[in-house]
Amino acid sequence: MVTRIGLYPGTFDPITNGHLDIIKRAVKLVDRLVIGVAINAGKGPLFSLEERVALVEQEAAELTRHAEIVVKPFNSLLMHFAEEVGATVIVRGLRAVADFEYEFQMTAMNQQLNRNIETVFLMADPRHQAIASKLVKEIAVLNGDISAFVTPHVAERLLAKVAAGRP
Repeated sequence: MVTRIGLYPGTFDPITNGHLDIIKRAVKLVDRLVIGVAINAGKGPLFSLEERVALVEQEAAELTRHAEIVVKPFNSLLMHFAEEVGATVIVRGLRAVADFEYEFQMTAMNQQLNRNIETVFLMADPRHQAIASKLVKEIAVLNGDISAFVTPHVAERLLAKVAAGRP
């Protein structure tokens, strides 16, 4: 039997309840889900690569009922990474029309690079549509309540990271 391998890439700085919702649904579609944690220094992540990988591993650990989950960092072209891990499907989450515009262009380019790898879009659960890591970090910095957006463990880590950066 052929193993269906999916790839869910992202920066995950930090991983949110929205990301976890997409992972929960993606594992129903594949036998193995590789969660690719992008190095993406251009975004200026708050958490180091190692911290983001560890957070994703911990948060995704309980979601392995339907499929194997592997968390791997990457710093290459997405299609090259997809080929490296043997993915035949790239999973992307969509929250809003703005996401669609960007993802539509990215999918068209990826099709030019490798027509054998499909992109599958999962619409964000309405409860999670507004969640973005960037906004969660901003709320945390301004002493807002982030408990609805991330797990308790991620909230604890994020608040500690924010507190460490304050004078």
